[in-house]
Amino acid sequence: MRPVADSRSARAVFLDRDGTIIEDVSYLRDPNEARLLPGAAGAIKRLKEHGFRVIVVTNQSGIARGLLSRNDYRLTERRVDELLDAEDARIDGHYFCPHLPELTGPCDCRKPGVLLFRQAAEQFDIDLNASWWVGDRMRDVLPAEAFGGAGILLLTGAGEHEARDEHASRFAKAGGLAEAVELILREVRSQESGVSRRSPRS
Repeated sequence: MRPVADSRSARAVFLDRDGTIIEDVSYLRDPNEARLLPGAAGAIKRLKEHGFRVIVVTNQSGIARGLLSRNDYRLTERRVDELLDAEDARIDGHYFCPHLPELTGPCDCRKPGVLLFRQAAEQFDIDLNASWWVGDRMRDVLPAEAFGGAGILLLTGAGEHEARDEHASRFAKAGGLAEAVELILREVRSQESGVSRRSPRS
């Protein structure tokens, strides 16, 4: 049975960015190349309507590789917010890791590391145990296990390949963000009716 959120804290859905919210363009530098994936804005809007915090956590090794700057990333972040805002959707917070271990040394913020999730939980008073992790790579969803939450691996972006990972069977699968949100809201309804599962399965 999935844990129920502490009434004093918020549930959150932690989203990857590339291949989850926007098209995966390798080392995206130009904000004008950001394109929302079909259904992404509507999915985020639904999460907000149901009281979830929506947090983006993304690895941006292109910064360490010298392929884009922190300012390039921030400009793209702003553009994604603009695209979502145009469809009445909103992200609560953005967190990114600019590192690449072989170039910058080890860090705790590169997913599946958990530092950025802890920072978000502190800033937004999030109950990590009752939260969700959604993305198209295993590293996006593995942190769910560290916190006792639930993960959904998307079959967008790199997801078709990642789904062949030996550990992928531990996570639900969804064809896109809209389908993942439906799984999450179905689980919430199950909790509210007292018939909750540990993790949804598509």
